[in-house]
Amino acid sequence: MNFSMIFDMDGTLFQTDKILEISLEETFQELRQKGLWEKETPIEKYRQIMGVPLSVVWETLLPTHPSEIRTMANEFFHDQLIYNIQNGNGDLYPRVEELFTYLKNRNIPTFIASNGLPNYLESIVKYYHLDNWVQEVFSIQQIKSKDKSDLVQMILEKYKIQRGAVVGDRLSDIKAAKSNGLYAIGCRFDFAQEDELAHADFIIDDLMEISEIIKEEEGITR
Repeated sequence: MNFSMIFDMDGTLFQTDKILEISLEETFQELRQKGLWEKETPIEKYRQIMGVPLSVVWETLLPTHPSEIRTMANEFFHDQLIYNIQNGNGDLYPRVEELFTYLKNRNIPTFIASNGLPNYLESIVKYYHLDNWVQEVFSIQQIKSKDKSDLVQMILEKYKIQRGAVVGDRLSDIKAAKSNGLYAIGCRFDFAQEDELAHADFIIDDLMEISEIIKEEEGITR
């Protein structure tokens, strides 16, 4: 297969912050009503760990709570995220459709590799019709190790990809690219951290900058 692009979802294609605060507040309000939480909603702490698997999220946000409470909170949070997506409270980052159209016109296959759960990802894809451009969406739940590097490796093996790039906003995306011999393109978006982006091959502030990277890298799509 020709040069391919693999995108992270949250904080890269989808502006998760637009539904994050609402959904997280609703979740912790549910915990308050059940007598399981008394403090403010830890939104900033969640922003700091954005991009890690959800199991790690709830271990971090509810470190002293038993696993069954974390599971309950995770399921409620997940349901609220989907509810807010379906009610139009989220949004894609600017120029996602423009970039995907550009890639499709150049016959560059596009995939999504995300730490999000399958139903959550499906909700975004359906609401924004991303299946018009994206060949397949992969969730970390498909990988036993829950390691994004292994998820990207699975994509490469399934589609026999030898050259490509991973686009994402966090270190896990950059590591997934590097460990699989791909270009790492870091997005300086909402949840990005400069010390993590420093490990990327390219850093962008606008998704359409990817088109310039493709043009400038001699033979990158040939």
